[in-house]
Amino acid sequence: MLTRKQHELLRFIQARLEDSGISPSFEEMKDALDLKSKSGVHRLISALEERGFIRRLPNRARALEVLRQPDDAGPTRVPATVSVIDAPAAARPVARSIPPANDVIEIPLHGRIAAGVPIEALEGQSMLPVPAALLGSGEHYALEVSGDSMVEAGILDGDFALVKRTNTARDGEIVVALVRGEEATLKYLRRENGLIRLDPANAAYEPQIYAADDVEVQGKLAGLLRRYH
Repeated sequence: MLTRKQHELLRFIQARLEDSGISPSFEEMKDALDLKSKSGVHRLISALEERGFIRRLPNRARALEVLRQPDDAGPTRVPATVSVIDAPAAARPVARSIPPANDVIEIPLHGRIAAGVPIEALEGQSMLPVPAALLGSGEHYALEVSGDSMVEAGILDGDFALVKRTNTARDGEIVVALVRGEEATLKYLRRENGLIRLDPANAAYEPQIYAADDVEVQGKLAGLLRRYH
């Protein structure tokens, strides 16, 4: 037996999946159910998951799948923002024609990386939700950009660099370069006379030149995320 709020949330998620194929965000669920915080949504989601009504897809920030509807589903107040079929939920089959939203994945977020003078990177780890369309095959991670030396390449301070993990790169590619095993920077990679040159994309900065053994490629730029305030 579900509580009224659990029932409302289940119907809201189902309606959103039927309408767009994308499960709602926790913020949207909070607003639709008139809850004061997202922690209330987390509790409702956990309760529905424990009872076998929904499941969360691993490593996906916004992917919920409705597994079944309650047998005792009767008329319930549905949030005004949702449009659903008027038939009782128990009489409706769970929609399977639209797959659950897999368009957002979570990748590790490792600290800040300099786009100017090298600074320490990989300061820790949290997770960053990223549209899957921005990533190709392979393993990826994200770094928050600090500095302005790559502005002419469209990489701004505060951007999130989406990096494909690799230890090889071609000349002219933008890479995460680990310098002398301690500091990391985001630059164009060039090889010149047995040396490694890390080029900025800002005329105010000089190239950085190192012995080949002093530089280790840790990934190459795959995409960018920018947050607007």
